Amino acid sequence: MQRTAMSWLVYRLTHSPFLLGVVGFTDQISSFFLTPFTGVLIDRWDRRRVLMVTQALALIQALILALLVLTATIATWHIIVLSILLGVINSVDMPARQTFVVEMIEDREDLGNAIALNSSIVHVARMVGPFLAGVLIAAVGEGMCFLFNAVSYLAVILSLCFMKLTFIRDYYKGQVLPGLKEGVAYVFNFAPIRAIILLLALTSLAGMPFMVLMPVFAKDVFHGGPHTLGFLMGAPGVGALMGAVYLASRKSVLGLGRMIAMTSMLFGIGLMAFSFSCVFWFSLAMLVLSGFGRMVQIASSNTIIQTIVDDDKRGRVMSLYTMAFMGMVPFGSLLEGSLAHRIGASPAVFMGGMCCLAGSVFFVMKLPSLRKTLRPIYVRMGIISEL
Repeated sequence: MQRTAMSWLVYRLTHSPFLLGVVGFTDQISSFFLTPFTGVLIDRWDRRRVLMVTQALALIQALILALLVLTATIATWHIIVLSILLGVINSVDMPARQTFVVEMIEDREDLGNAIALNSSIVHVARMVGPFLAGVLIAAVGEGMCFLFNAVSYLAVILSLCFMKLTFIRDYYKGQVLPGLKEGVAYVFNFAPIRAIILLLALTSLAGMPFMVLMPVFAKDVFHGGPHTLGFLMGAPGVGALMGAVYLASRKSVLGLGRMIAMTSMLFGIGLMAFSFSCVFWFSLAMLVLSGFGRMVQIASSNTIIQTIVDDDKRGRVMSLYTMAFMGMVPFGSLLEGSLAHRIGASPAVFMGGMCCLAGSVFFVMKLPSLRKTLRPIYVRMGIISEL
């Protein structure tokens, strides 16, 4: 709800696609610069306590944003500063949440289903939140969206307080910079993790920033208002939920490499088809397809990485995963906002889809060698037999 309301607020105040890109950039740029360092700290700290602190800080950020809007004192620079603040919070929160999933389950064989379930919960929110935001913006304005978001953090903090955990892990006790260097070397010397993270970085850079341009499509292409924006922002969430349900039904990590390649292709093709569509229902269908492809790519990548990574490096590896997943998006937002300002929103989104498609084709070419690397690991873990 907050992301949708923030996009609409920025476009209502400025009517500038470029500033939409700027806000998208400031919201997530911290994930690129800070997340690798926070990954080392997450391997050193208690992850539940980290999450309680980050959720409390995010509550304060949302409350400040709500008060500024409700008192009619909001300005664009306020949004940019608060976006930077939220980005700093998320640079700690996101890798902590990714790694905390493992601590919440008792049987490692349930990891893939746990990740899919976690993703389905997230994407139900992505589906419902934008629609509710559209209704609320039209009825009572953006400020109430921000206020509801602030209140919602209380439920998360209480849930973390009442959890009973049995997982025992080893804490990294080394220094930050050597630990960061060790984590980066581990990722880039391990071909499967390297390939997955690089493809995720490309699709995040070229594909995901299409979301910041949704107000342009809602207002200028489909000549609608907040309701139209809500449907456009919610459609990828519908596809993502379908993808999460599909992944939750799978019982093995086998075949997920091929799934990553296929769904990243779907993501790119969906964006290309959406970019030049003037038919609202067809555009929604293409966004659903894109959301399905993107979600299955992300969750499949997460599942493979969390299955094969060494436990003592999990925080650092997942911080690099988060940097690829979220940290590249702000650069793409800035780039896509600039392109949309110069050549239009539709050509900018089309070019992003083309890049995603090209990256997935290259990943397909690498799959045979990646499978050879993973086979002995899966044999050792008992996922496949030696025969």
